[in-house]
Amino acid sequence: MKRVGAGHPVLNLGFGNVVPKARVVALVSPASAPMKRLKDGARAAGKLIDATQGRRTRCIVVTDSDHVILSAIQAETLAARFASAALDFTAADPEEDPQDAAEDASADPAEDP
Repeated sequence: MKRVGAGHPVLNLGFGNVVPKARVVALVSPASAPMKRLKDGARAAGKLIDATQGRRTRCIVVTDSDHVILSAIQAETLAARFASAALDFTAADPEEDPQDAAEDASADPAEDP
């Protein structure tokens, strides 16, 4: 199984749960009968991941590995997160020091020689 490394974009499913964007095939509403059958089939196959933290399922995320992930976040919200570069949540680079990044951002460009 491949690991998500630094800089690889991931989709935030809520409650600290993320999935690599490259693995997402579909974001669907769980209301229809076919989606309920999809969820039940994934449960029977051992490929269902419940990321709802006990809340109501509002979106089903289907991955390229045939895993089905349940999320408590609306499908429209997840689709906006998926499409938006501004809301990208990427895995942190362990070698990057957050203090260095803050200092770089606060440096005055006029002071550079």
